Amino acid sequence: MTNVELGLPALPAVPYPAEVHQRLAADAAELIGRYPVARSALLPLLHLVQAEDGCVTPTGIRFCAEQLDLTTAEVTAVATFYTMYRRRPAGDYHVGVCTNTLCAVLGGDQIFDELKQHLGIENNQTTDDGAISIEHIECNAACDYAPVVMVNWEFFDNQTPESARRLVDDLRAGREVSPTRGARLCSFKETARILAGFPDGRDGAVDESGAGGAPSLAGLRLAKGEALPGTSGTKVVSPRHEGTEA
Repeated sequence: MTNVELGLPALPAVPYPAEVHQRLAADAAELIGRYPVARSALLPLLHLVQAEDGCVTPTGIRFCAEQLDLTTAEVTAVATFYTMYRRRPAGDYHVGVCTNTLCAVLGGDQIFDELKQHLGIENNQTTDDGAISIEHIECNAACDYAPVVMVNWEFFDNQTPESARRLVDDLRAGREVSPTRGARLCSFKETARILAGFPDGRDGAVDESGAGGAPSLAGLRLAKGEALPGTSGTKVVSPRHEGTEA
């Protein structure tokens, strides 16, 4: 009979060491205190344990369950529903390649296939040196920049197989890499802690995030009455209330 790997954590789980448990419990108490109902803090708590372990481990699931007075089955159901929670250790840099419709037809499938071959790993696997993990993403919510690759959830837009290979090579070599948009990269574990809801302590990192890029805002500008480029005042969409009484 063929073994089928479901990616579910093995239980029962051992607890965290006392010093780790004490540190995480203090962080968990801060997160839980932000919600009127304790169990609402489950998603940030899963990011918290992922920041500790690089993925959601059986120990992390046990910790979340104890903090929120839930069963491990309830926590596991949530952790295995959302793809942002890893079930295997992520690399220092987790590379997500969008393979949904627009990115796919513009080269996302080829980028993903060539990265797997270049790195010698398959989907949801990590290189032997622990530097890079790879995952196909159903949508990075950046269709106007397709094909898109994300590294630790920061955008690298308008990629090609060549630029994507160069990107992962630079990451493995420790060379500085700048996202197309957003803050400079930090490690996967550091990113997970920020997603848990703790401040990004890097000087100036928040200001680097910026706003939406020009392609993302084009529809908004046109909706506000901006003329269609290359025309003498033709509007795609008239501004709201134009030509009507107030």
